[in-house]
Amino acid sequence: MWFLMEANGFVSGRRMSAETPGGDSGVTGTGAGAGIRWLGGGFWGVSDGIFGSLLPRVGGDADQPLQLQGTPEAADIPDPDYETLPNGASTSTHMLAGAVAGIMEHCLMYPIDCVKTRMQSLQPEPAARYRNVMDALRSIVRTEGIWRPIRGLNVTATGAGPAHALYFACYEKLKKTLGDIIHPGANSHVANGAAGCVATLLHDAMMNPAEVVKQRMQMYNSPYRSVLDCMRAVWLKEGVAAFYRSYTTQLTMNIPFQALHFMTYEYLQETLNPHRHYNPTSHMVSGALAGAVAAAATTPLDVCKTLLNTQESLALHSLNVSGHISGLTHAFRTVYRLGGVPAYFKGVQARIIYQMPSTAIAWTVYEFFKYFINQHQHAKRKAQWESEK
Repeated sequence: MWFLMEANGFVSGRRMSAETPGGDSGVTGTGAGAGIRWLGGGFWGVSDGIFGSLLPRVGGDADQPLQLQGTPEAADIPDPDYETLPNGASTSTHMLAGAVAGIMEHCLMYPIDCVKTRMQSLQPEPAARYRNVMDALRSIVRTEGIWRPIRGLNVTATGAGPAHALYFACYEKLKKTLGDIIHPGANSHVANGAAGCVATLLHDAMMNPAEVVKQRMQMYNSPYRSVLDCMRAVWLKEGVAAFYRSYTTQLTMNIPFQALHFMTYEYLQETLNPHRHYNPTSHMVSGALAGAVAAAATTPLDVCKTLLNTQESLALHSLNVSGHISGLTHAFRTVYRLGGVPAYFKGVQARIIYQMPSTAIAWTVYEFFKYFINQHQHAKRKAQWESEK
């Protein structure tokens, strides 16, 4: 959910302004470009007036005439490097791309996320013990109704949009600022990593309360009638601290997740897409496999996070635990006491099945936005030049 925005720095081999002469026109494949232009023509024809202010400004003020060196033809204007959004891209452009990708990722995979939460239960009710993901989905729908797997989706969507938008805007701003200081005019992995860490702090701070409510509503026999009822009950019984009980665990999980995710994605892109063209298939496959590797490796931390969020009553009663579990160390000890080492990997199958399409969707949507925004801006530049001839 909240990680794809780092792609702009980790994947890119260089930072290149869209107006820089001599750009690699091979960056965009002919077939992909035609398909995107065909798809985008109708979209922008209807909504250009709505989203026009969200598009990046390339080369400074859009009201200023485009300055071209020599006596170029319109065809000589280099195609933009899709790997990076233009340096002049507005904050709202970054926020729009990130919010759309984040909401789509979370909403499309929400039923599997519900199954993952239940399969991570350390001492589930007899009726909530499932053999695998499909068995869990069938059982939930059959016994609890068709809408049960998406219960709590509204709070996730409400949190995912602003959280991803904030993450993207913060990451892009810090990455550019730090990159200009550390390695001017080129890509800096140090700047990317630092920007990603700060952006993750903000993203998780906004998303963590939604995660708490979502996972409590996903549990079997959840006593809450609605999202507001859950928020009210948690607030009154456990206080505001309950919404951030798993915050440090979430951050601890995200750091290795991000590292594994981007290293795997980068390696696969170098293998499947060495020229870094816009290639939806390579982005989808690389994103899915990278998500699977990172998800499997960080499952123990996710199990601890789920326990901190749900405060599973049966498990706590079986150990005669009074009060609430708080802190990563306490959660790790509790998980081990309840099930030993295997307990740290409860729900690993569901987590991988959730993350593979989730990261594939996120990468594909985000890369599409990068490519399409650049192509649209490039077409506007050509039209502007031709009108000034």
